[in-house]
Amino acid sequence: MLPVPALFTRFAYVSQTLMPKGGPEMSMSATNGGPQPQTAMPQAAVPQIGVLAQYVKDFSFENPNAPRSMAPGGQQPTINIQVNVDAAPMNGTDFEVTLRLEGNAESQGLLLFSFELVFSGAFRVQNVAQDSLQPVVLIECPRLLFPFAREIIATAVRNGGFAPLLLDPIDFVSLYRQRLAGIQPAPPPQPVIPN
Repeated sequence: MLPVPALFTRFAYVSQTLMPKGGPEMSMSATNGGPQPQTAMPQAAVPQIGVLAQYVKDFSFENPNAPRSMAPGGQQPTINIQVNVDAAPMNGTDFEVTLRLEGNAESQGLLLFSFELVFSGAFRVQNVAQDSLQPVVLIECPRLLFPFAREIIATAVRNGGFAPLLLDPIDFVSLYRQRLAGIQPAPPPQPVIPN
């Protein structure tokens, strides 16, 4: 029988116990030396966000002035991006969250390209308090969608003949706060007291 090369040596999996030669059995504790957890006490439900699906609802890329727009220019183009987030309940725990990204690039008054992406996801949100549900859906869910939307835009811009447009990370917390500030009622006018 031929010797088995070290490359194909079988190693213990994480779930297997590794027994050193001539030594005692070694095992790991899930409690890190602390007291054993009580099994009779009910555990608080852990908040969960599950991605059920993600999909492109609408996408458009336009390069209306090609090939003139692809000629080398001396200055960096001006890039404008708009971001909007919407959510709609699908049932008690499921939500459709939509991330809308619109943008364009211009150089010396010439439109180089424009795009519009409506990227959505279906999310299952469980064990989240009712007062925390809206921030979770409008902050955490779009945060999960954004890297995929960013890649779609970068690829489309590259396929349009330009350098890939790598969007900076979006602060969805600030976007949520701006949304709240826009829908809160204005304070009532204060009466003017003449002197």
